[in-house]
Amino acid sequence: MTKILVSESSGFSPAVAQRLKGLGELKLSDLKRAELLREVREANVLWIRLRHTIDCEVLAAAPRLRAIVSPTTGVDHIDLGAARNQAVEVLSLRGYGEDLRDVRATVEHTVGLMLALLRHVPAAATHVRAGGWDRDLFWGQELHRKTVGIVGYGRLGRLVARCLAAFDASVLVTDRPGRAIADLEEGVEQCSLDELLARSDVVTLHASLDDSTRGLLGARELALMPSGSWLVNTARGALLAEDALLAALRDGHLGGAALDVLADEHGEGSRPLVDYARDNANLLITPHIGGATIESRAKTEGMMAARLAEFLATERV
Repeated sequence: MTKILVSESSGFSPAVAQRLKGLGELKLSDLKRAELLREVREANVLWIRLRHTIDCEVLAAAPRLRAIVSPTTGVDHIDLGAARNQAVEVLSLRGYGEDLRDVRATVEHTVGLMLALLRHVPAAATHVRAGGWDRDLFWGQELHRKTVGIVGYGRLGRLVARCLAAFDASVLVTDRPGRAIADLEEGVEQCSLDELLARSDVVTLHASLDDSTRGLLGARELALMPSGSWLVNTARGALLAEDALLAALRDGHLGGAALDVLADEHGEGSRPLVDYARDNANLLITPHIGGATIESRAKTEGMMAARLAEFLATERV
């Protein structure tokens, strides 16, 4: 019987769990790294979220593994080359396209971070909790009629652009170098990355991470942004040179930044951006919660259960 190990089962959809039980022997767990290395030895299918990096060590500990299931569009937390070498199939949300049109969690979080930055929401709430009530400390700005640059005009970028239309914002978009976007929606203008950065009041990142986009925004690119502008990243931390961002915040070139992702989210060493955010209200950091809503989790887990069923139907484990 196929053995399915779910490594992060907190809040796992009961309906999806029931469906997986019909596919094999299901084990719902909430594992730390050492526990994962031990438990994965007997697994034929490993179901993950974003807590663990599935590298050569994990794969070496899983001689019976035939599939990794990750209900995410990004798969940079999985060593795809090592998985290929071990004949392990990686099943993710990549390629689902239009099927994901109703998965809106990251889109809403992106717009929420923009508003939180422009209106100083976290600092104002902290001020009230501390006993204050001075509105003059928190004069903000409106998203209305701002120019917003979207880097990465895929599914999420398009949905963010539609939301921004409700604020009468001007939307600039750019995609991979040399790629023309044939189906721009009304009110959206395509331009180069440099032009987008130079013209935007707010820049939001939605590009996928690969070798061509790693470090996409460094010191040169951030310097192109207007003084006092804002940056939002809900995509992947490695799109951004974090030392350059820290310098741009410290010297006041950027008005602020909001990050839902970091380059090394599970590292145990020093995190300069987190250290800076403790004492500076112009940097907001959330712990990769862009996709973490009950509704989106149920939708994506259901989609991945269906994809796993298709895989198992053609693969003798």
